[in-house]
Amino acid sequence: MRMAAIYARVSSEQQREAHTIASQTAALIELARTLDVEVPTAWIFEDEGYSGATLERPGLEHVRDLAAEGQIQTVLVYSPDRLSRKYAYQVLIVEELARHGVETRFLNAPSGATAEDQLLVQFQGMIADYAERKSSSARDGASVTAHERAKSVC
Repeated sequence: MRMAAIYARVSSEQQREAHTIASQTAALIELARTLDVEVPTAWIFEDEGYSGATLERPGLEHVRDLAAEGQIQTVLVYSPDRLSRKYAYQVLIVEELARHGVETRFLNAPSGATAEDQLLVQFQGMIADYAERKSSSARDGASVTAHERAKSVC
């Protein structure tokens, strides 16, 4: 039987409160059953509260280590933006896993079997990257505005 790891991630307080990491994990466990792959409980990795804009996440590091050690053949991820919010990082991680003979399977993404599927996944990655930058820009702008208001009160 093929061995797999599950990777789930949420970053925002809203996502944590909505328990979306538990729903991601449950859906991925069901996908593992459908694909007939074995996922030991210790190989279910959840990075709760970690931004997808960085590669330094404990669960992701464990997945990469398992791949490098040759212990897994598949990684199950809910969607590409759960792997990373930056498209370039998505490509980097998927290619790194592939070099170790590990297939990355997304529950909510095209299979990647056709050029059109690959193009759609690329667009989804770029949109997730754009949304992260836009959100970050809005947060930065709000903090500057709050700082300016505080200065004018003094």
